[in-house]
Amino acid sequence: MDRTDIAIDSAVWEPGLNGVNMDILFFLKDRTRLIRQYYELTAMPFTEIMRKIEAEEEPYIPPYSEDGEPPFLSEWIDASEMLEVTGRCCISMLSASLQLYFKTWERELRVSCGKDFAAAFKKEGLVGGYRACLAEQVGIEWSCCPADLAIIEQVVLARNRDQHPETITTIRVTHAEKDWQRYPLPFFLSEREAGLFQDGEGQSLFMSPSLHVSRDKLMTAIDQVERLCEWLEEKMFDAKYPLRNRHE
Repeated sequence: MDRTDIAIDSAVWEPGLNGVNMDILFFLKDRTRLIRQYYELTAMPFTEIMRKIEAEEEPYIPPYSEDGEPPFLSEWIDASEMLEVTGRCCISMLSASLQLYFKTWERELRVSCGKDFAAAFKKEGLVGGYRACLAEQVGIEWSCCPADLAIIEQVVLARNRDQHPETITTIRVTHAEKDWQRYPLPFFLSEREAGLFQDGEGQSLFMSPSLHVSRDKLMTAIDQVERLCEWLEEKMFDAKYPLRNRHE
């Protein structure tokens, strides 16, 4: 028996007018729970290496040297880069989870968002495409949405950048220029680069800003995705079973 079997046996199916409904939100939140746990467990050894180097603890006690280079610099850089990879990996998983949530409801509602709203998806991306589709097909009033859709849209943009790197020479990932222009102060930005933007110096950066997914930014993004899906869930059920409120 795998996790899906256990979940189904744990009453994630509810009676509907025509049989049973899958509790899609349950599975979305099971994924986000695992993403949170994955980050905490995976990031731990890298943050600990960096902490020990900075605190000069064993096994990173600096040897005597006169060359001026910080000791264990390469080890610190490696740990920092692996921490960056961990954050971007989690953002990719979060974006995929959101896409699966939308696609599952798309099947449940028997609508064809990708096909019928292809222009919206091409112009506005995943979130914008589903916003257009669900507004027309389901009657979703997006102005009432309690989630920060700008953050959620940047989750998808971050995933796209991480999954399609442009050079083999670095593991660093930057914001695309078109994304940077759309969001002049990107959500996934390091504190140092965010400070440059806030001081008005961001546009003069020699290189595009790095795509930086800190723990706090990741957890905020997960919270916003969950808030969006919680808000959508009842509206989706109402669209699938328009008479259900009359029977309750």
